[in-house]
Amino acid sequence: MSEKVFDIISSGKILVSDGAWGTMLQASGLKNGECPESWNLLYPEKVGTIARSYYEAGADIIETNSFGGSSVKLRHYGLQDKTIEINKRAAEISKEYAGKETLIFGSVGPTGKFLITGDIEESEMFDAFAAQAAGLAQGGVDLILLETFYDMMEAQIAVNAIKSVCDTEIICSFTYDSKPDGSFKTMMGNSIEDTLGFMRTNSLRIAAANCGNGFRQYRDFAEVFHEFSKDIPLMIQANAGLPLIKDGKLFYPETPDFIEEILMEFINHGVKIIGGCCGTNPAHIRKIKQKVIEYQGH
Repeated sequence: MSEKVFDIISSGKILVSDGAWGTMLQASGLKNGECPESWNLLYPEKVGTIARSYYEAGADIIETNSFGGSSVKLRHYGLQDKTIEINKRAAEISKEYAGKETLIFGSVGPTGKFLITGDIEESEMFDAFAAQAAGLAQGGVDLILLETFYDMMEAQIAVNAIKSVCDTEIICSFTYDSKPDGSFKTMMGNSIEDTLGFMRTNSLRIAAANCGNGFRQYRDFAEVFHEFSKDIPLMIQANAGLPLIKDGKLFYPETPDFIEEILMEFINHGVKIIGGCCGTNPAHIRKIKQKVIEYQGH
């Protein structure tokens, strides 16, 4: 994490990050099968409005509309040659619409390809992450956030690629599944101990988890994580619960009021950055900010 973020957390402050982007883009008119990142070029004002809504809800951190902005994913839409431009604009838009003191985290998701099955070569994956990171860095992000990763091999390639093109600090957020024995592992079987080892090997100073679970499940994750490491700050961006179907429509059950008490347990278990993932919106972020302010007595 950047020295600025590290200093803030070390001072005892808890940071609030933003919520879901996909959910908000869909609410803004993104159609099924449409490339979310293309909106950085086509509808920058709509993307900016989402960033602004999270800023106004109290987020200290605003991400970029670039989760699927690698050339591997953009190739599905014939946009791979615009990788750097799309990611640069993603960063510029979030910076423009957020407050001057807001931290901008460049969002980088996995490629969706599996190294273990030979879907993609390591060199192609490396080049894809390098180009995306270059665009985000040119756009002026404060930090690059690898999020929703489940394979440490891919995460390692991403970290190496980022470091090859810029000196922007990195956080790597893994997605975990809860197991019957109370443990948590990624889809590829990586445990909390494994990902902590990955962090130390790569000099990453903050652990992170996102997606795959609601606030209730990630409360349990935070408790288990705290047993392994009390001195490493933790960032969590939980879903608004697991998605359900009602009247033919998808909805997420964990409302802002539902998560209110859980948030205090996050804080008590040492979570230093709290935000939302799928299904969350500015109302969730407003509730998180409210609880953080109450806790810190400001």
